[in-house]
Amino acid sequence: MSDDTIRLVTIGRIIRRRRRLLTILAVVGALFGYGTSLLFPPRYTTSASVLLPGAWEERELLTQTEIATSSVVVDRAAATLGWPGVSGSELQTRVSAKASDGNIIKISGTADTPRRAQQLADQVAQQFVTFAARIVDAGSDPEASAQLEELQQMVVQTSRRITELADAADPGQTVESVQTRTELEKLRTSLQQAIHKLDQADPAAGKASMVVMGPAARPTGEAPPTRTQLIAGGALLFFLLAVIGHLTAARMSRRLRTEPEIAAALGAALLGTVDVPGDRRARRPEGRGPRARIRRLLGADVRWDMPAPRTSGDEAGRQIRYRRMCARLQDRLPGPRRLLVVVPDGDDIARRAAGQLVAEAGNGPSESSSGGGNLALRMVEVPVSRPLVPDRGDESGALVVLSAGSWTAGELTGIAEACADAKQEIVGIVLAGTVRDRPARSAGRPRDAAVRAHPSGADATGGSQ
Repeated sequence: MSDDTIRLVTIGRIIRRRRRLLTILAVVGALFGYGTSLLFPPRYTTSASVLLPGAWEERELLTQTEIATSSVVVDRAAATLGWPGVSGSELQTRVSAKASDGNIIKISGTADTPRRAQQLADQVAQQFVTFAARIVDAGSDPEASAQLEELQQMVVQTSRRITELADAADPGQTVESVQTRTELEKLRTSLQQAIHKLDQADPAAGKASMVVMGPAARPTGEAPPTRTQLIAGGALLFFLLAVIGHLTAARMSRRLRTEPEIAAALGAALLGTVDVPGDRRARRPEGRGPRARIRRLLGADVRWDMPAPRTSGDEAGRQIRYRRMCARLQDRLPGPRRLLVVVPDGDDIARRAAGQLVAEAGNGPSESSSGGGNLALRMVEVPVSRPLVPDRGDESGALVVLSAGSWTAGELTGIAEACADAKQEIVGIVLAGTVRDRPARSAGRPRDAAVRAHPSGADATGGSQ
């Protein structure tokens, strides 16, 4: 898993095999979102629009939005509203302004009730228009305005005088009279253009009459994030964190899954693989105590990172595999044909496979074996935390039976060292894997029933001693 690409099938496997844990975590996340919503009361937001007539540049509109949310405007709105316990600095965090197309500034207000949100947006918009008008009035020079008005009157009089001079000129079509009238018209046009430029140069021209475009609409729903959104977001967040946690743990896992890695860790040759009918109990590790019960309750005791068991043949086909494995062991042992079957403690799949091997070895000599004599197997379960293997007696060595993807290289190396300390040479490794069992075709009693009836955890000996 540590080197595999994360695929949708992997995520689907997590959801399928950890659905109980993921459901509980999603409920916890929903409760977390609900608790968060209690800390943040519901908010309502509405907007009031202010029209700025005339020609405005983009930077000028940005300046107006800053003025609309300035402390001066908001403080005046707070003083007018007179809400107890609410200051202008607090209201400033609830007010925003944005310039839109058409020289319109939208002023938004947020409050704990729809009525207050409407009042806040309307009052800030009104104070903004009032304050902007005062800025324009304060920025205009009375003397300059009077001079401009006097200049305009003089231009009007001059234009009238030009008209009189043009009428009094020689009405004939002489060159001098046409030239005179042309010059007078040019003078009139130049004066009118100069007055127009003066009007455009006036910063207050056409920009003082801002208009509030009606009252703000009373909001009908909460502003995001709503309580429902917080609850759904909390559930989704915890669910995603749980899935990511599973993927991260699988990426960081050091459990060996391939046959060469397992053989290298134990320092022995792999003899083959055997199949064990897989069921829910086979994937559940045995354990007692509060932690084991909690893991069983949450469904965390089932391995999710193992692939789904493949479909196997019938019971007879699996027994043939076990008989061939026993025959292979007989051919490898010069004698006496006794082996210690070492199973890591907690590996239920390997324990069931070892029990089946012990039962098959006790059926008598194999016909395919080159020598005579029964193969005697004695099974022991070795804890991986502090492995301890019985000292060598009349055994010819040790046979390690385990399932792939359950143990790290360090744990398997510890088992190999414990076998070496007990003078038990590892003659081979047998890997056990789960398969989906098919219904038995014969009416006879399945061999696996006899294996399950065998006492687990105790020493089992096959054949005569």
